[in-house]
Amino acid sequence: MARTAKSFSRAKPSLLPQATVLVICEDSKSGKRYLEDASVHFKVKVQVEICHCGKTDPLNIVKEAIRRQSKFDRVFCAIDRDSHETFTAALGLARDHKKIDLIVSYPCFEFWLLLHFGYHRKPYNATEKQSAAALLIKDLRGKPGFENYEKGDTQSIKSDTKSLFKSLLPQLATAQHIAPKILAEAQASGELNPSTQLHELLNDFAELAKPQKIARSNQH
Repeated sequence: MARTAKSFSRAKPSLLPQATVLVICEDSKSGKRYLEDASVHFKVKVQVEICHCGKTDPLNIVKEAIRRQSKFDRVFCAIDRDSHETFTAALGLARDHKKIDLIVSYPCFEFWLLLHFGYHRKPYNATEKQSAAALLIKDLRGKPGFENYEKGDTQSIKSDTKSLFKSLLPQLATAQHIAPKILAEAQASGELNPSTQLHELLNDFAELAKPQKIARSNQH
């Protein structure tokens, strides 16, 4: 049977292309590597670019996000509260850009790691000798496999995989369950130290990986 012209026409795609996403993180090593591995795990793949822009304070990270946002559908800035003087200015600047989402950890990214080992609400405040982040990392070193953890060092955990994300994957569900509760409690109390929004970023990774159908009009 001869094929008609209609049979040769290409079928219209039924799924939307995956959104292009930029994640700018403050930590050039451990945090960056963790998010890269997370994007692979959730199958967001090449559409997600994890980058370190060489500017480690929150305000400059937001400025970098603004500069690059036109090339992406979504832009996330993963930043630490810690003792950054530009933190409040960064929050204010980001509010003017709907495409940019801040993923904030109080006092730092390592609080998200700590939640893989259970509920934790002790605040961390800097002393004359140690930063809030240093005090938190001291607690993290009390957890199995993290005795020698160093911020920014991807080789400081005891794991055959040499991957921070993979070493914590068995406990990821625990952190994802606890983090939203802690964030809600922190917001209700008005004291965000400690809390994190890292679970929101991973949830977004999971959603972005889902195929999105193209809405079809019934009109002809």
